[in-house]
Amino acid sequence: MESQSLVLFFIVALVLVGGAVLFSSYIPPSTYNPVKFEPYECGIPTIGGTWLQYTVGYYIFAIIYLIFDVETVFVYPWAVVMKTAGMRGLVEIIIFFFILGLGLLYAWKKHALKWE
Repeated sequence: MESQSLVLFFIVALVLVGGAVLFSSYIPPSTYNPVKFEPYECGIPTIGGTWLQYTVGYYIFAIIYLIFDVETVFVYPWAVVMKTAGMRGLVEIIIFFFILGLGLLYAWKKHALKWE
């Protein structure tokens, strides 16, 4: 019975998402306005070419930030149930922090944390 409910759930989800995508593609007005396709930066018209290449370091820095930001999401529930988790919970969180530390060490060695 459980597997049938799961299949039904996925079918209903696909129908609802597909219906929403189709509905949203037919409803909005399709008027062409050249202003829509101009680059926009703080209300100031751009001067020169707008297709600039950014350093990949900015994206790597952002991904590293997200990794450590998500880490805090995992640490908070652990801290809430720390007394009931016991020694096993402590070992697991130490392993978790060790893996994150290795990631931070790797990013540091690759100079991914330098903002240049």
